[in-house]
Amino acid sequence: MSSETPEMGERAGEDPEVAELIDPATFEKTLSLTDIAHRYSVNDVITFPWFRPIDTISPTHTVGKGRTNLTLIASDIMQTDTTGTPYASFTNRPTPSGGPGVSVHFTPGDYGATAVSDYVVTFVITANGSVNLNVGGYAGGTTPTGTGPRTVNGNVAVVVGLRQVPATQVTYASIQQTGGSTWQWYRTAIEYPPLIIQL
Repeated sequence: MSSETPEMGERAGEDPEVAELIDPATFEKTLSLTDIAHRYSVNDVITFPWFRPIDTISPTHTVGKGRTNLTLIASDIMQTDTTGTPYASFTNRPTPSGGPGVSVHFTPGDYGATAVSDYVVTFVITANGSVNLNVGGYAGGTTPTGTGPRTVNGNVAVVVGLRQVPATQVTYASIQQTGGSTWQWYRTAIEYPPLIIQL
């Protein structure tokens, strides 16, 4: 038995609390605006409110409508009562499923969608050094954009585009670590793609 005692405010086996607020708007996105945007002419019909998130899954909001939910794979800690932004922290290590990660499932029809549409799923994370990720997604019969191996560092918004998704289709987007440093996940936003109006 170790004679060492945890530092004040910590329980054995826990990471020190990350007590800072984060602003996802300042995080660098892994896909550009033109990679995920819809282009409309002035004659097209635009459904509002396209500019608001459909839902945001986080450590304090882990289940959305219907099948929308969160899966954390091998996290070190999920801190929901921090004085900063709630988060889940990860350290790279082998797991039966391949490595630590975050996955969010989403069914558009549970939020009122009735037609085929495109969606953007954004994972807001902080990488404490170089982190190797495998970015995945499933949109039904089409191939998501922004997937595959990716190396990130610092404050990053990892973006997955889900294209031509039927309203009843259960979709998912995921990030799973394959190597590198520790990292924190703060939230995953599910949104409509931004619009570019062509005159």
